[in-house]
Amino acid sequence: MEQIREEDIVIVGGGICGLATALALHRKGIRSIVLEKSETLRATGVGIIMQANGWRALDELGVASVLRQTAAFIQSCRQISIHDKKPKEISLGSGERRCLKRNDLLKALADNLPADTIQFSTQVKSIEMDPITSYPVLCLVNGSVIEAKIVIGCDGLNSVIARILGLNSIAFSPTCVVRGFSHYENGHDYANQFLLLSDRNVQLGQVPVNDNLIYWFLTRKSTSEDSKISRDKILIKESTMDILKDFPEQAIEMINKSEHESLHLTGLRYRAPWDVLTTNFRKGTVTVGGDAMHAMGPFLAQGGSASLEDAVILARCLAEKIQNKAIVKEKVEEGIDKYLKQRKMRVFWLCLQTYLVGTVIQPPNLVMKVLCIFLLIILFRDPNKHTDYDCREP
Repeated sequence: MEQIREEDIVIVGGGICGLATALALHRKGIRSIVLEKSETLRATGVGIIMQANGWRALDELGVASVLRQTAAFIQSCRQISIHDKKPKEISLGSGERRCLKRNDLLKALADNLPADTIQFSTQVKSIEMDPITSYPVLCLVNGSVIEAKIVIGCDGLNSVIARILGLNSIAFSPTCVVRGFSHYENGHDYANQFLLLSDRNVQLGQVPVNDNLIYWFLTRKSTSEDSKISRDKILIKESTMDILKDFPEQAIEMINKSEHESLHLTGLRYRAPWDVLTTNFRKGTVTVGGDAMHAMGPFLAQGGSASLEDAVILARCLAEKIQNKAIVKEKVEEGIDKYLKQRKMRVFWLCLQTYLVGTVIQPPNLVMKVLCIFLLIILFRDPNKHTDYDCREP
């Protein structure tokens, strides 16, 4: 016999967006639960570069001061072509930039939640709308059922919740990314800057996390061997070092020093900007946030920051409509609509700029590359303007 329980607000997914949404609601005095299919906090992605707009969201969530102690301030950005060796200074705009360990971010969010908020080893199999109440009903893999009043899907690229909204499938990019941490026991001698080394269609980025840890990532064209390589940490390391054989010795040494368990190879996937613009991200009292809404490549380093913005704004919009902890369906729908009105164009422009930059880095042909460069010049005259956004402003 299936077990049925009732909950007011259920957040599906215990990643950055899910935990941040639960914390943002908690700061407003609103209880929610988070369903996470993993047994512990998941930290796929290794490091995360947090831009100024992301730090504003972390300030609003009340965890920024703790996280600032774990990560160095990124002062500048330099790009060097392997062929001409000429360094080029790249403007990062104004504001705060740091690289966080994803584990540190998740732990800071989770530590500020009530003890019973996160329910691990709890996977959602499907979602449907109750024909009588029109509220969402979650069916779990273990056979139990949750009748909820509000469901927020923060369950990432393969979102179960997104299906009920009729979202198109996530698109595959021709680019893949290798990520890792390199630990220097006696300290590294890198400046607090974002260094980008380029060689045709290969880019190696590196940024200090602290005095002993470097976060690095490499983007390259995907190959038919990547599925096999991604399952073997040794192959990830060997294949990466082979690709970088013409790079400076210091870069190769950094890869050689990489922490074995930190290595990840993933194909990049994204939601097309035009899908973001045309999709209705609400059905009744069900909506989505984070990658479930706006999966994007890493080329602007905005995926995590945008997810934090989602959390802050959704919580504020819901809190305006939930008075004295009373959840009224029509009021909640108004709150979600307000959230989506504030988010849709913001994430559309982020997704579009990310898509164009990614296409320039890995163009299918010269014509497409030239077209994307032209659009970037016309539409994004200030390439760093996306960091000026302040989710704290109603």
